[in-house]
Amino acid sequence: MSENKDLKLAVLIDADNIPYSNIKGMLDEIAKFGVPTIKRIYGDWTRPTVSGWKPALLEHAITPIQQYSYTTGKNATDSAMIIDAMDILHDDKVDGFCLVSSDSDFTRLATRLRESSKLVIGIGEKKTPKPFIVACDKFIYIEILAASEPQKKTPKATNTQTNDDNNGFEKIDHKLIKLIKNTIDDIGDDDGWAFLAAVGTLVIKKKPDFDARNYGFPKLTPLIKSLKKDFVVEERKVDLKNIKHIFVKNRKA
Repeated sequence: MSENKDLKLAVLIDADNIPYSNIKGMLDEIAKFGVPTIKRIYGDWTRPTVSGWKPALLEHAITPIQQYSYTTGKNATDSAMIIDAMDILHDDKVDGFCLVSSDSDFTRLATRLRESSKLVIGIGEKKTPKPFIVACDKFIYIEILAASEPQKKTPKATNTQTNDDNNGFEKIDHKLIKLIKNTIDDIGDDDGWAFLAAVGTLVIKKKPDFDARNYGFPKLTPLIKSLKKDFVVEERKVDLKNIKHIFVKNRKA
């Protein structure tokens, strides 16, 4: 996915469904995509369950939005967040939204925002339902943000090796390898070579929650290089500059 630090983003946080402990990591991640010009968090601040958020609000200049729980079993916070998102959308002052929640109730909101040509980034826990994940342009798991601080040692993966042993990483399975292979075939040249950055962009379009960090790698390049039985990697210099572009192709059986 292409990232643009000039994009203006509205960050809307569901305090009822997101732990406050990784707020700095979340905001640092959001900064990779653009500038958060609007930062709001929604919850019933009279309840002790969200009290842990209060110090973080001052430290990171996040505006709290009070929403009382009018009836038991109903989440009024969701409705307030959705209404605000639509108001911000119609004001047309931002280029994208970051919806921070693990609640599937925001699936339709994410879809509606994308229909209006807005970038939609989702951040939530791994328990987030699939419909909300695929409704976003990009979905980032909070767990990988927590794992990167401090940075864990990068595992040495081989084909079909399980990376989740003792580390919480997901498995590099045949399904993931097939997805990458098909993507290389989709955009590869006549000799089968594809620009790795373009491969990564297209993989995210097909699988919004794809992130090399989910599998224990800081970037896509080391993940691909670890799968030597499936892929061939080549670094090419760009003119006379000290810059290298990385290309990849499927290794023939």
